[in-house]
Amino acid sequence: MYRYDNHDQTLVDERVAQFRDQMRRYLEGKISDEEFLPLRVQNGLYIQRYAPMLRIAIPYGMLASYQLRKLGEIAARYDRGYGHFTTRTNLQLNWPKLEDVPDILADLASVQMHAIQTSGNDIRNTTTDQFSGIAADEDVDPRPWCELVRQWSTFHPEFAYLPRKFKIAVTGAEEDRAAIQVHDVGLRLWRDEDGEVRVKVLAGGGLGRTPMIGGVVCEDLPWRHLLTYLEALVRVYNQFGRRDNKFKARIKILVKALGIDEFRRRVEEEWAHLKDGPQTLTEDAVSAVAEHFVDPPRREVAEDAIEAYERLRGENRAFARFVTNNVTDHKVAGYKAVTLSLKRHDHSPGDVTSEDMAAVADLADEFGYGELRVTHEQNLVLTDVPVDRMEELWQRLDALGMANPTVGTLADLICCPGGDYCSLANAKSIPVAQAIQERFENLDFLYDLGPLELNISGCMNACGHHHVGHIGILGVDKKGEEYYQISLGGSQGNESSLGKILGPSFYREDVTDVIDKLLKVYIGQRNPDETFLDTYRRIGLKPFKEQVYA
Repeated sequence: MYRYDNHDQTLVDERVAQFRDQMRRYLEGKISDEEFLPLRVQNGLYIQRYAPMLRIAIPYGMLASYQLRKLGEIAARYDRGYGHFTTRTNLQLNWPKLEDVPDILADLASVQMHAIQTSGNDIRNTTTDQFSGIAADEDVDPRPWCELVRQWSTFHPEFAYLPRKFKIAVTGAEEDRAAIQVHDVGLRLWRDEDGEVRVKVLAGGGLGRTPMIGGVVCEDLPWRHLLTYLEALVRVYNQFGRRDNKFKARIKILVKALGIDEFRRRVEEEWAHLKDGPQTLTEDAVSAVAEHFVDPPRREVAEDAIEAYERLRGENRAFARFVTNNVTDHKVAGYKAVTLSLKRHDHSPGDVTSEDMAAVADLADEFGYGELRVTHEQNLVLTDVPVDRMEELWQRLDALGMANPTVGTLADLICCPGGDYCSLANAKSIPVAQAIQERFENLDFLYDLGPLELNISGCMNACGHHHVGHIGILGVDKKGEEYYQISLGGSQGNESSLGKILGPSFYREDVTDVIDKLLKVYIGQRNPDETFLDTYRRIGLKPFKEQVYA
């Protein structure tokens, strides 16, 4: 993974010292709340419902074991002994004290981490496929390109105060696991017939109050022009995006208002001033970053060990379930990627204790070359596990409660912190998630349902990505009471779609019964080998609505 050079480390250390002085002056009453707000948000510091919240950047979801161990230490020392992994692959601390935040940032800087631009109207953390660099269907490893985008966007002098926050997602695989169609900008890396990297650029996607699918701005951009084209695109947004209404300030509103053709014309017009300029990428520049993303020194796994692994799958039902759901194929024979489930009844989805962070860091060192990934489904991934050690890893994960063989099932739901923490939330998300997990915990039933994505958000900001859940749940407020709106048919992959609202909203205690009714319609109407999403797209909303509101 990328390692800071002297310039990077100096920049981050200086930002810590700067913010320490700003915090001191604020606590002494020399800076007002209004003056302090833009200073704190660009260092990832929010004031939430009950306490401050610090959002820590995990660029493109990559973590080293020593970094995860440090996050655990910070959570134990400065918080309540746990952290929350988000759909943007960041980590949030929900209970830090204001006066401790500079010390937390200093501790983060000691392991090449920070909280810069995890909030505010700027370019946020760039995300990508959690299996980047190891996926069998990958055309281009997106990690070096994500790092180039990160370096370009961090402290960019023009883009510190955009009309609204700005999010970029990148994929280099045939299957889009980064949800690029529902981001402000989505990048699809591919290779032409000569092996040259090209970029498909999408813009205007996003969720929140006005969800939209992004449109294609450039189908075939040569890799050398990636940063200058992004610069032109964000400049157009910065100039023409609305600043009079924060609910209409995202780039998706601008793209919708102009139309994709006019938006493209303006980007091309701006790009004419930047094309072939100083920010044009060179082979040396790309190679210098790519050198940080080399394959680990994997040993060769013997053929008889691979055969023994397959035999164990056939003989041990519990192990087979774990492998089927939590283990992903690798580009190298004899290796797999393993997803560690962070969905368990005694924790909120995405939460991890300090003790578990330390334990997982040890597993990453022992089984995975000291590397982890955070997924936007709020799980963790070990990327390079040899199959002859899979059984041992499974047993160790089971002892930690992270071997739940439910990844990709209804139980692997996505959930924002909701009204238990967030000052913006209209309703609580966590109790709904836990009620669903408790109601639908039978593994045979979950496996019979097949792939099913359920996403929960506590408000229209859609931090739980409810719009693209096969089943989406949105907390809404009606005259001071919490209600929950259900949507169906969302999807975040190659054929992204936005869910349609089922009908009037429900009380919290009714949500699990509603989900049960929806599942019964699916089971009764599906064709052989048909997923929930397939069935919904074939029969439409009406049968589900009739069953629920009968």
